[in-house]
Order: sequence, then C-alpha cells, then structure tokens
Amino acid sequence: MRTGWNRTVTLEIDAECLYHSALRKARAASRARKQREIQMMTNMKLAACAAALCLAAALLTQAANAAGDPEVGEKLAYTCLGCHGIDGYRNAYPSYRVPKLGGQTQEYLAIALIGYRDGSRPHPTMQAQAQSLSEQDIQDVAAYFAGLGNETVAAGGTKGASLDKAQACVACHGANGISISPTWPTLAGQHEEYLEHSLRQYVAGTRGDAVMQAQAALIAEEDIKMLARYFASLEGLETTRPE
Repeated sequence: MRTGWNRTVTLEIDAECLYHSALRKARAASRARKQREIQMMTNMKLAACAAALCLAAALLTQAANAAGDPEVGEKLAYTCLGCHGIDGYRNAYPSYRVPKLGGQTQEYLAIALIGYRDGSRPHPTMQAQAQSLSEQDIQDVAAYFAGLGNETVAAGGTKGASLDKAQACVACHGANGISISPTWPTLAGQHEEYLEHSLRQYVAGTRGDAVMQAQAALIAEEDIKMLARYFASLEGLETTRPE
C-alpha cells in the first residue's frame, strides 16, 4: 500500500518537474525570440538613422568642399606614395597594412586628412604630415588621389554581396562595401587588418566620429574580425598607382 503511494507521489513529482522544466524552456525561447525581434528592430532603426546622417553629411559637404587641383596635389602627395603607393606596406606599430586609397572619393579623403590634422584621428606620422597642409592643400591632395581612379569601384564592385551582421554598416558603406555617399569611405577591398584596427579605435573612442563610435559600440567583440574579413573580401579598393 505504502509502496504504491510512494510510486504515485514520485510520478506526480516527476510530472511536476517535467512541467516546470518545459515551462522554463518555453519562457527562455520566448525571451530569446523577443530579444531577436528587438535586435532586428534596433538594427533597422540604426540603419535608417545612419542613412539619414549620410545624406545630411553629403549635402553639407558638397557645399563646403573647395575645388582641388590634382596637378598641385601630385607634388604635395609625393611623400604619401612612399607608404600608400606600395602594395602591402605595413605600419610599424601597431603592425597593420596601411590603407588602400585607390577608389576613395575626394570628399572622403579630404575629411580623413582634416581628421588627422585636427587630431580626431590618432596616428603620429599622418598627424605630422597633415598639420603642414592648408585647407587648399588638403583639397589638392585629395583631388590628386581621387583622380587616379579605380575601375572596380566605378563599376560597382561585387554584385549581390550580403551579410546579416553588416546590416547597420550598409546604410552608409553600401551593401557590397561601395559607399553610397562621397563623404563616407568605401570598405570593399580594404585591408582586413586596417579595417579591424579602425573599428577597434572607434570602439575605444580614440578615433573621433560620433556616428561610427555609436555604431561600433554595438558590435560584439567576436564580430569585429568577421566584419573586417567580409568587407576586405569584396571587390573594390586598390593600392594607389600613379598613372
């Protein structure tokens, strides 16, 4: 009699445990689903905000940029080619390949140089180079490099490229890494090491840009390398070669 009662109690306890276990799993699955939905909505909102900021920046910069003289810029850019004109040339410390410039726009190159000159982009050599340049010098140098061109970027780069983790990036940098605004850099084909280094600077707050700092803060550590590898794998930028 007691043995049967014990068995009944045990079965009831087991059933209760199974019920609560199933309930916990269902609740956990529901929370995970809600988190995914919230993250998806957040990514969409960020992409929309970034697109709006890109458009605003483009409109402002188009009016602000002075015309550059590529012939003057060629003379000023002589020392630049000592690093950027050599395929695979490495920055000494920290060690990473210096960025490719072939295919970037005059507007973005000017913004980058101004950032080095004003100190919002940390790099001793680039800061020293940029501080010697006037506003017109910067436009001339940018016009020279932009004028060298890049057929791959001009043709639109890799067709049909897509990566879920890059949803927030594509609003400004394009689905295939070819920038949709002349004020934002093309990432396609850029050195993986340089892209990773730049992202880590934004995460750390050492490279100044309100939009990029906010975006980078949302990138998980394990995704930094993946994003850098993805954009580097696409057809795009090239090492600058004087024509």
